[in-house]
Amino acid sequence: MPANPTGYTYLTAETVNRLQNLSMVARSVVDGFVTGLHRSPYHGFSVEFSEHREYSPGDNLRYIDWQAYGRTNRYYVKQFDQETNLRCHILLDASASMSYGSGAVTKFEYASYLAASLAWLMIRQRDSVGLVTFDRDVRTRIPPGGTTAHLDRLLVQLEHTRPSSLTGIANTFHALAENIKKRGLIIVISDLFDDEREIFRALRHFRHKKHEVIIFHVMDPAELTFPFTRLTDFLDVETRDKIHADPRYVRRAYLAEMNAFLENLRRGCAEGLIEYVLADTSKPFASMLSGYLDKRKRVG
Repeated sequence: MPANPTGYTYLTAETVNRLQNLSMVARSVVDGFVTGLHRSPYHGFSVEFSEHREYSPGDNLRYIDWQAYGRTNRYYVKQFDQETNLRCHILLDASASMSYGSGAVTKFEYASYLAASLAWLMIRQRDSVGLVTFDRDVRTRIPPGGTTAHLDRLLVQLEHTRPSSLTGIANTFHALAENIKKRGLIIVISDLFDDEREIFRALRHFRHKKHEVIIFHVMDPAELTFPFTRLTDFLDVETRDKIHADPRYVRRAYLAEMNAFLENLRRGCAEGLIEYVLADTSKPFASMLSGYLDKRKRVG
């Protein structure tokens, strides 16, 4: 893995340095998700060669690709489909509502930092990770892979993705649940601004297919606390509808609706055996992720 991946917006050298300390914690968390997932043994002649990865101390020397060494003067080992501990799919919401931000970063930027960090951690521990960006449809889909070149592909995709269009979570997730054949881990990174009942039907579709599911619910602090004090034009960034209102008269009703929304999500996830994590963009994403992984390790 490059020690200094400069040139990437969402995975800087500083971020990698902070993530180094999370690697062991992340490994134990992922081991927990692996439990119960079907893993075929990869001994014998039915094994299908998948891709290369760089040699690490402790790897079986018989899997070194000497032809690759002759071309590159670097050691690579052959990686087989069954060797990967876990297949992870990161589903990243790229709808227009994710473009909102009252502080230093928008929800989409925060979500992209989170996606890049999770991908780095997965690939570092030899798991396989893919990326789906979506709004009302799937915009891009990169199947899971586990090499440094694959990580580069994911990061480049994040660099070129901009939030736009309406949200359509349920139909998109139903389609993905049917298309993702191998059991694994589904990580949803979204503000979940859509019909809650339909969202949960779609998430249960993933669970029906025996996937583990984690939701990182990305919210801006202004959405959570409604700090506005003056007459304000509130714009729906997806429909472009505008409402002129005095925050003093709508704050109580707004916060009641928001708290009910959050509680419904938490309860629905708990009932569906889905991991729910509220990701407040005012909190450093590395600290938020570290706190989640540490808590997951202790309880799981």
